[in-house]
Amino acid sequence: MPSKKHKPEEIIGKLREAEIVLAQGGTTADACRRIGVTEQTYYRWRREYGGLKVDQARRMKELEKENTRLRRAVSDLTLDKLILQEAARGNF
Repeated sequence: MPSKKHKPEEIIGKLREAEIVLAQGGTTADACRRIGVTEQTYYRWRREYGGLKVDQARRMKELEKENTRLRRAVSDLTLDKLILQEAARGNF
């Protein structure tokens, strides 16, 4: 069964649903069964998204994408600089 990529909004909704089960006296295992994920996934989600509102999670994902794009740009520029330095020394 292929894993489904959940959107941050869905994850926050499922975490809220799990909180309701726990508040009603259910166990973590009950909550995980109810939202359809493993306990490992539940704890990972809680660590990453716990306490966030939907708009905050959306913004966090946007910032992560921007950070990845900027890291790639810096990496490309660094590589270009190293190639130019080698060429200037006549090593090509």
